[in-house]
Amino acid sequence: MKRRTFLGHSAALTALGELGFLSRLPVVSAQEATLPTHMVRFDPEIEPLVRLLEDTPREPVLEEFGSRIQRGLSYREVLAALMLAGVRSVQPRPVGFKFHAVLVVNSAHLASLASPDSDRWLPIFWALDQFKSSQAANVREGNWVMEPVEESKLPPAHAARKAFIEAMDNWDESAADVAIVSLVRHSSAHDLFELFTRYGVRDFRDIGHKAIYVANSFRTLEVIGWQHAEPVLRSLAYALLDRSGANVNPAQADLQADRRSGRIKSDSPR
Repeated sequence: MKRRTFLGHSAALTALGELGFLSRLPVVSAQEATLPTHMVRFDPEIEPLVRLLEDTPREPVLEEFGSRIQRGLSYREVLAALMLAGVRSVQPRPVGFKFHAVLVVNSAHLASLASPDSDRWLPIFWALDQFKSSQAANVREGNWVMEPVEESKLPPAHAARKAFIEAMDNWDESAADVAIVSLVRHSSAHDLFELFTRYGVRDFRDIGHKAIYVANSFRTLEVIGWQHAEPVLRSLAYALLDRSGANVNPAQADLQADRRSGRIKSDSPR
């Protein structure tokens, strides 16, 4: 329908009173209707649902999603929105505390599978509420959001694996971010899981939560679909590079958290 025709129909309906309720709704500014440019965008099919979860206040969010489910919103769509809202709106550092909202998505899914049909939504609705709590904590702690990737800096497909390994080995966050995007676009889930498992267990920071995030992110992607892998694995790479407050690059130091069991420096006290 042409814009002029649409506006003509709208004016006619308003004159008839069919759209009179619009005058009673709050004004929506252009800023409210536009996704911030500093925030990564998801696929058009899932972006509106993720925005709904992010923008709806905690109190009415369960009722809102319940209403959408009654109108046909699927289990997988809710689970995808939950995971993507978490990786975009909750900083994965430390890999725990508020970030449990993301770590528990797969656990909520497993609890749903183990529940009777009548109770299968309960773990998911608990996770929705958990996300809103963690989102509020994230806002209080600086309002971190995942930014769009710098497409011009992506390494070519043939060099992506080497670039990612070098970035992770050197604890280089910006290089790892662009490398993982290129790698996701040209690699299989199996190859990526093999890579991430190495880095999920290489250090003892965050008391094992890094390994948990590796396992649960891939398990969740198996359910919601590999098309959502890029933002999830960007978040995962960023989480695995958490230094837990260390003010030196672990690649250039011998820190306790990076030592393997039984390894003791010769000059260390025994």
